[in-house]
Amino acid sequence: MTRRVGLLGGSFNPAHGGHRGISRFALEALDLDEVWWLVSPGNPLKPRAGMAPLAARYASAVRAARGLPIRPTTIEARLGTRYTVETLTQLVRRYPHVQFIWLMGADNLAQFHRWRDWRGIARRLAVAVIARPGYDAAARRAPAMGWLRRYVRPAARADQWARWSLPALVLLHFQPDPRSATSFRARHPDWHEQATPKALRDRVTRRTII
Repeated sequence: MTRRVGLLGGSFNPAHGGHRGISRFALEALDLDEVWWLVSPGNPLKPRAGMAPLAARYASAVRAARGLPIRPTTIEARLGTRYTVETLTQLVRRYPHVQFIWLMGADNLAQFHRWRDWRGIARRLAVAVIARPGYDAAARRAPAMGWLRRYVRPAARADQWARWSLPALVLLHFQPDPRSATSFRARHPDWHEQATPKALRDRVTRRTII
């Protein structure tokens, strides 16, 4: 039976309630079976300074996802992919019985044109953009929207995304969550030094990552 899975990529440095809130909203709005959090080994658009080790970031994602159908995974590190378009190509090939939709915040839409082969991403998967405070206007003016605007689908039919022809983009809005990893790190700069389990099992691949 085909599963409907949302993919939320990011550094998760650390994972927090904002990621959880976005995912919970997407689960309902898009009628998903689950959400996979792709904990990136390294974001090409972010500086390495201040980036906690992958194991610590993954452990924070496991804690933040508890009680919800969310699967944190470090599968990108195992696949050896650097760019999102490469990861999605591999996932679609490896999981033929899963229908994926790409989830991202409006802040990422604002810089989507800087991603490697961003049009290729939109041609591979439907994209759901979830509002974040302060980014909506910039997102709608984003260079990528000049091309994507013609493919926008009605939010009222977001749960039908698996039937849409690609490219397809849906803009979703929910009660904004002001929490961010940046503000959390400002308050707790040494958060990643807390004890990390000696062995963690990937929630998707089921392999030990440490």
